[in-house]
Amino acid sequence: MSKVKVGLIQMALKTSTEEHPNAIRDTMLSAHESYIAEAAAQGVQVLCFQEVFTQPYFCPSQDKKWYAAAEAIPDGHTTRLMQEYARSHNMVIVVPIYEEAMPGVYYNTAAVIDADGTYMGKYRKTHIPQVAGFWEKFFFKPGASNWPVFRTAYLNLGVYICYDRHFPEGWRALALRGAEYIVNPSATVAGLSEYLWKLEQPASAAANGVYIGAINRIGHEAPWNIGEFYGQSYVVNPRGDIEAIASRNTDELLVHEIDRELVREVRDGWQFLRDRRPETYDVLTDLETL
Repeated sequence: MSKVKVGLIQMALKTSTEEHPNAIRDTMLSAHESYIAEAAAQGVQVLCFQEVFTQPYFCPSQDKKWYAAAEAIPDGHTTRLMQEYARSHNMVIVVPIYEEAMPGVYYNTAAVIDADGTYMGKYRKTHIPQVAGFWEKFFFKPGASNWPVFRTAYLNLGVYICYDRHFPEGWRALALRGAEYIVNPSATVAGLSEYLWKLEQPASAAANGVYIGAINRIGHEAPWNIGEFYGQSYVVNPRGDIEAIASRNTDELLVHEIDRELVREVRDGWQFLRDRRPETYDVLTDLETL
């Protein structure tokens, strides 16, 4: 199968952050139902949501209330529900949620579910920011997932999450492990990093000969109001060309068909993976030189 139809869902928060995290989760899941159904109706084969899609982006706070938003994977409510949707629609679904590994240990994670509803595994966000407005180390332990690539029913899929995108090493590791399409569920606001939104993922797609699906939420989230989540989710091809992009401020399902053959064509042309020189890169991992 050369052509694969992918879908990205961007969405604003649908309820008050004063609600209990379980109530927020249920509201957000309900809000996604019609978009999942529409994705199925349009023939989407690989679907991805935004970062921690069942909750607000709560990291401007350092409030222990949000630990209650974490769920087990794969045995938690959201993952099991998405397994049902995947099975029903014959659709691969990437499920970015807040994970509880054990009491007191939490990760920013994406579960990957194959088209027959099988739970394939998860990726835990590797790079965790800790700057004003993004106090993520209060909530998330850094992951060490060893760059899994999931051989799904339709394509080889990788996951990188939000702040990860600023680090080129992970994109390369996923490409070397066989990824053809990498999703980057995010929660990013206007300001310091907005100009990078349409720069980093296209550059990484071109450098590694992969498709990338970049997903961002929309709107403002009280009480923190750290800025506008500016949407503009998009799909970029292995040449670095953005082929499809969503709006800035509207709930939206972005659907786009990608061509896996273009991965081979671009890599055969540029040969970046052949010409790399890992034996000369010791400085990247030699902590004594830093």
